[in-house]
Amino acid sequence: MARPFREALSQLLKARFPILYIESYEEHRVVAEVTAVARDAALVRTPRGVWTWSATEGLIQPDGTARKGTSSPADALSAAMRTDEPGVFIFKDLHAAYGGGDRPRDPEVVRRLRDLAAAFKSGMAARTLVLVSPVLQLPVELEKDVTIVDFPLPTEVEIRAVLEGMIAANSTSGRIRIAVDEVGREKLAKAALGLTLQEAENAFARAMVNDGVLDLDDIALVHEEKRQIVRKAGLLEFVDVEVGLNDIGGLENLKRWLRKRDGSWLAEAAEYGLPAPRGVLITGVPGCGKSLTAKAVAAAWGLPLLRLDIGRVFAGLVGSSEQNLRNAIRTAEASAPCLLWVDEIEKGFAGGGSAGDSGTSSRVFGTFLTWMQEKTEPVFVVATANNIENLPPELLRKGRFDEIFFVDLPTRAERESIWAVHINKRLTRPAVAGELAVGGGLLMELSELSHGYSGAEIEQAVVAGLFDAFSERRALRKDDLTRAVVNMVPLSVTQAERISAVRAWAEMRAVAATAAEDWDPAGGMSAASPSIRPRDLPPGHGGGRKIEF
Repeated sequence: MARPFREALSQLLKARFPILYIESYEEHRVVAEVTAVARDAALVRTPRGVWTWSATEGLIQPDGTARKGTSSPADALSAAMRTDEPGVFIFKDLHAAYGGGDRPRDPEVVRRLRDLAAAFKSGMAARTLVLVSPVLQLPVELEKDVTIVDFPLPTEVEIRAVLEGMIAANSTSGRIRIAVDEVGREKLAKAALGLTLQEAENAFARAMVNDGVLDLDDIALVHEEKRQIVRKAGLLEFVDVEVGLNDIGGLENLKRWLRKRDGSWLAEAAEYGLPAPRGVLITGVPGCGKSLTAKAVAAAWGLPLLRLDIGRVFAGLVGSSEQNLRNAIRTAEASAPCLLWVDEIEKGFAGGGSAGDSGTSSRVFGTFLTWMQEKTEPVFVVATANNIENLPPELLRKGRFDEIFFVDLPTRAERESIWAVHINKRLTRPAVAGELAVGGGLLMELSELSHGYSGAEIEQAVVAGLFDAFSERRALRKDDLTRAVVNMVPLSVTQAERISAVRAWAEMRAVAATAAEDWDPAGGMSAASPSIRPRDLPPGHGGGRKIEF
């Protein structure tokens, strides 16, 4: 258990705060920690007995015996008030008596809690009531009498102890093979951060029985447990990723930058004095791989990818938007280390707020900025934007993101890679591939023909060519692909002015995602496509400072 909780609890007990409220599902951990503090003379000066109450067991005295006639909460509170010796009284799930939803309110319990608060303050013996509940729910009458105490989720040390205990208990049986070294065990423990001890133990047990081997592949099973947390919270989406960095054609500068930060949340990175990276903002031409990169880096780093939908934050009751964002941030931090993907961030935070919403957007934006600046948990933020000119400058300054990358239209070398990725991904059956030779000559010809096309447009050209082949139930031919390219009008034509404006913005404000070795040396355009005039196309490598990583 982290020391801050024990220190905070000891101060509250010594100061004789009458009623404390701890929100947690882990009753056993709460009872164990409160008991450890209450009985430690070094922390509270006068050791105190610990009483526990639940609706099923009644009031259990420090010696383990149950006090008769205390099954109801009102009677148990009365018994606690009549106790003259120093003690800590832990009541479980008393929130059920406060009413709310379909539950009736018990006014006697609320009144006795107020009487108890006054009695514990004025009494000679040091007594404190600790309310433990999985939800934070208080009647308005008690808001001034109750102090809320944060109870953290298990630390990496505690989760690692559970993992080591399970390994020791199962490695000698011969049925489970342990195939993780010291770093692998650290990764498994970090992957389970944000889970309760019971959830972590369940995840490790499932990993062991899945195939009889505990290895790094089982991190995915641990992430499945985190998926449950995210789904229950409702504000974030747990995104399945099936692509890696190698599935992205080009963008080598960006990919090198990301690969260098793989594992930077581990202890070996801390030995170098490195902090966990904050995040990256990826802007540029639509359809050139920004969102795909967010998914690929999650797969490459072996971390869960959580998607924040700004629209969900602003949905709901008036005044709930700020709380929605705080809940989303809390969920992300509970799942750390992880990636938080904010897609098209300019649509949620453009201008930092609107004057027509009573300042709600500004407050939500301010909360997000403060968290980005001060966050300590390893939550790597991947934000993507198509129209970055609308973003407020305070979001773009250093300290929010580690770097801003500009993704331009792919160069000739990048287009070859993109064509290869999409053709090879779909031509997995010989009957479909036919005699089409996917080699350097074909890729070079297609790359020249698709000058000025985005990665998404190249993918759609492959799909369109396959539809032509499918309609005649034959193998794909080169002319299917070339016809699809010629018949398509790319974004670089329909949105030429907008792309030029975005490039002008990024020229000195962002780093080029394309590697230097992939830049077109001449910058000229090819006239290979008869449906597109060269003067309609902007240069293919104009945006972003040319910095190598």
